[in-house]
Amino acid sequence: MTDFTKQVLDIIQSIPKGNVMTYGQIAAVAGNPRGARQVSRILSGMSGKHHLPWHRVINSKGGISLTGEAGFIQAEMLRSEGVEVIDQRVNLKKYQYHFN
Repeated sequence: MTDFTKQVLDIIQSIPKGNVMTYGQIAAVAGNPRGARQVSRILSGMSGKHHLPWHRVINSKGGISLTGEAGFIQAEMLRSEGVEVIDQRVNLKKYQYHFN
């Protein structure tokens, strides 16, 4: 496992309930500002094994990138944590977590 992957996993694990981060934001904090797609692949391949709160990761426009049933599930999981989701979008100004 690369250092970048380890950092991505740690960052995603740290996102508090009721907050979200974007793929690009996570990549930048982990040291690769152009690594948003890598973050997506890490989430896809490691969410189950590492029990990641995958539903707290959204795109840079505040949107849920997943389609169909998966997108619906993500929206419902966010709502259950108090995040307002309207038309598959989240208000980043209100819910975005700023990792320190």
